[in-house]
Formats: sequence, C-alpha cells, structure tokens
Amino acid sequence: MTTPDDHRELVSRLLGPAGPEVSCEACFEHLDEYVELELAGQDPAARLPGMREHFQGCPACREDHESLRDYVAMEEPR
Repeated sequence: MTTPDDHRELVSRLLGPAGPEVSCEACFEHLDEYVELELAGQDPAARLPGMREHFQGCPACREDHESLRDYVAMEEPR
C-alpha cells in the first residue's frame, strides 16, 4: 500500500528539480567542496545550487555524498 508521502516523492522525482539541474559529473566534481561547507556549518546549497536536489534524485550520488561526509567527519580532529 502506498502512502501520500510515497505519492509526493514519486511526483517530485518525475517532475525533477525546480532549480538548477546538476549532472552526476558536476556533482562528483564539487562533492568535496559541498562536504567541507556542510561540515563547517555553512550552507552548501547557497554556494553550490542544485547539489542538494541532485542528491535527492540520484541514489548513487547521494551514497557518495553520505560516505564522504561520514568519512571526513570521522577523520576531523576532535
């Protein structure tokens, strides 16, 4: 059984991002900068528009983002 949230997510994926579109290649190229801004407490979406939306629609790039973010956060000195 599907829920209203499932329907919203499906429609969102079908319509695509409302803002700038980022390719997987561009996403990968700027991934390190995005993660650095994110971990520094800054707003990476303001500096790199379209990346957050790309992560929402692309499971492969979302996984790369989460893995890199977790790795860098683990490696930062405490």
